[in-house]
Amino acid sequence: MPRKRTTDEDDELLARLGSLTAQARERAELQRTRVELAIALQRGMLPRDLPTPRGVRLAVRYAPACHGLNVGGDWYDAFTMPDGRVGLSVGDVQGHNIEATAFMGQVRVGLRALASVTGEPGELLARTNELLLALGSDLFATCTFMRLDPVTGLLESARAGHIPCVWATADGRSGVAEDEGGPPLGVLEHVAYPVTRYRLTKGGFFVLLTDGVVEGPSLSVEEGLDQVVRLAGVAAVAGMDAGSLAAAVIRGAERVGHEDDAAVLVVGHDGVLGSRAPGVQP
Repeated sequence: MPRKRTTDEDDELLARLGSLTAQARERAELQRTRVELAIALQRGMLPRDLPTPRGVRLAVRYAPACHGLNVGGDWYDAFTMPDGRVGLSVGDVQGHNIEATAFMGQVRVGLRALASVTGEPGELLARTNELLLALGSDLFATCTFMRLDPVTGLLESARAGHIPCVWATADGRSGVAEDEGGPPLGVLEHVAYPVTRYRLTKGGFFVLLTDGVVEGPSLSVEEGLDQVVRLAGVAAVAGMDAGSLAAAVIRGAERVGHEDDAAVLVVGHDGVLGSRAPGVQP
């Protein structure tokens, strides 16, 4: 007959199970703390206020990943440049951890700092790329940078490995921007980033976004972009404001269960072209 387990053996087994349970709880608590720190760091690095040039409306929305405990390095930014134009950027750092979040801060701050030296989007991305390579990090980032002239509505755009933006006009046209782009930032040396020019027209929109908005378990990037194109087109025809469109785009991402952070920056034109600061020439 099999030997009965002794009380000492039972006690030892219970002690081991208790120790393993305590270790699991400790690891879970450490992971939760790390995620909370990364989220706080990420949110703290994003701009609190957006420029408000006359005639232009900017709106942003951000949603953390729906699955798991990972935190990514998505960002959005908008700021007034020295010549009175508005710099706009969205991007995504490779990886989903606190290192990616910290690297995101370096990229965003680098873009802002270098924009005081050159506002030309292609040159700005090229200089940022060289800066990131000099840092010697193993991480890289994708990015779209646009320079908006609030007087003329001219948008100059350069793209570094990032998904294209979406546009829509009040007369019912909409689509995905067709620009050449270049490789991600921090990968190759001496890269040139082509610049594409667009025009922001009355009642129109440009939607800059990260891939968490348009990609999920049940949605390909192409399908996601088509969804945003439809939303932007309807919004422009219906006369919606930039904030309502940004909220609708994020709701669409949340419904499909995006597995990555999702950031949206919408640029809208409410019909009155603005002006630059006194003394700044077009």
